[in-house]
Amino acid sequence: MTDSRPVFFFDIDNCLYPRSKKVFQYMQDLIDKYFQTHLSLSQEDAYDLHMRYYRDYGLAIEGLVRHHKVDPLDYNAKVDDALPLENIIQPDPRLRELLQDVDITKVKLWLFTNAYITHGKRVVRLLGIDDLFEGITYCDYGAERLLCKPHEDMYRKAQKEAGEKSPDECYFVDDSAINVTGGEAFGWTCVHLVEPDLPLPETKACKYQIRNLEELRTLFPQFFKSTANGE
Repeated sequence: MTDSRPVFFFDIDNCLYPRSKKVFQYMQDLIDKYFQTHLSLSQEDAYDLHMRYYRDYGLAIEGLVRHHKVDPLDYNAKVDDALPLENIIQPDPRLRELLQDVDITKVKLWLFTNAYITHGKRVVRLLGIDDLFEGITYCDYGAERLLCKPHEDMYRKAQKEAGEKSPDECYFVDDSAINVTGGEAFGWTCVHLVEPDLPLPETKACKYQIRNLEELRTLFPQFFKSTANGE
């Protein structure tokens, strides 16, 4: 039988767990150290180049591979896989309750990350929600060509891997403005997660903007067993 359910894609980092966990900061420090060590840069120059590659490509590693022939799997081992996540991330019962309330007869839950698969799987396992998603689309550091959000081919890849032919049937939540903008340009229904302690952007990155994932119940009640009011 053909699976006619739409797909709801969830970003992982700073989306399924809050920025207050400071995983991003730990990661930034390791990335800067990697730049310093492998490119023989000062701390300031390493940070500047890291930020430039992030702005230009969406991922620092893409700039490293393009311009410095860095082995992305070595990078992953010394950055993402070196993060002390077991000391930072714990199971999140409220998040699990939200995801369990999704009616999976009506929508498919799928992970969509720019991280490598080892990092993505480790995070959702530590959050205690790894069994609630039907698959994961990730940036394949072992591929000949690195592909990541917000490149349109990454959305095309995610859609194909999730088994959805129509962009009209794809929903996506991410904390990154450029990623939801890219998804919306591809034809997806996108939601920008902007945590309460962050300023709202002057211009919305996409049609929908939320302060926490619980608001998804209100935006898309058709996908939940119960509503925001518990009905």
